[in-house]
Amino acid sequence: MNELIPLDNPPDWDDLASENEANGEDRSLTKGIWQERAQKHQARVSEWVDPFLERRSRHSRHPVYDFLFEYYSFRPAQMLRWSPGPGVILEDADINDSAAGVWEQARAGLRLKTFPATRRPFVDWAIDFLQRTGERTPNFSCFGLHEWAMVYRERVVRHQQVPLRLSRASLDAFVESQQLCCTHFDAFRFFSEEAKPRNFAQLERTLTTEMDQPACIHANMDLYRFCYKIAPWIESELLADAFALARLARELDMRASPYDLTAFGFEPIPIETADGRAQYVRLQREVARAAESIRERVLHAYRVVGRSARALN
Repeated sequence: MNELIPLDNPPDWDDLASENEANGEDRSLTKGIWQERAQKHQARVSEWVDPFLERRSRHSRHPVYDFLFEYYSFRPAQMLRWSPGPGVILEDADINDSAAGVWEQARAGLRLKTFPATRRPFVDWAIDFLQRTGERTPNFSCFGLHEWAMVYRERVVRHQQVPLRLSRASLDAFVESQQLCCTHFDAFRFFSEEAKPRNFAQLERTLTTEMDQPACIHANMDLYRFCYKIAPWIESELLADAFALARLARELDMRASPYDLTAFGFEPIPIETADGRAQYVRLQREVARAAESIRERVLHAYRVVGRSARALN
């Protein structure tokens, strides 16, 4: 299930956090409400987690979806665990209802401990990165060529369990006919050595804040990483929405790749043709539009924990 499922009448968590700070109080959720939200979250996430765990038990891999569990470091058990985020008391809960170590007793229930002040530098960097990335002019001219650049003139391809759609000569010729304009370091770093000089810029880790932009499939996929980096101090519904977005982005990513994934139910987007490039841009725009609201919600979550961390200094 890929669709993004917001809460009914979702609150503005940033505004609520400001109100709570002013009142010096946490919000409370009755046991019936927080248990229902936890059950809905676990049911939703299980649709993604269970097939991965079943494949892993058979030592089998899915070339599209397993990336989201292997490249990203959030474990399935962590993903299944629900949290309301900071500033919320779970009424009639005890420590056995949640992961120990980050929760504490509060009145007649549990709440998250204060976000660690030692992580303030990362939070401040992330706020700056997310804000600047979202404000930058989007670039819709990359056409998903990063997967092509990763196998350009390489003897060994990355996804050896699936065949290529084109001959190696045709693949290399198409890369040579295009201007590579990747802006995301974590895609660029996997380019073949012969493809890297063909990119419009030689990207470095230190340049991510200057280069990432809101049309990038990988930058939008990474919103999921920003969610789990501050889990459980972020509502799990947002984390699941970010994962759903990452799935959509990953599907587009691999459909536009030079790999033949029809055996897995994915029709190719033939970016080696003008029609295919137009189709890619249309779908890339849809992913970027969906990412806008998620990026804003993630920014709000980071601002909430950032205020908490600064209050401890």
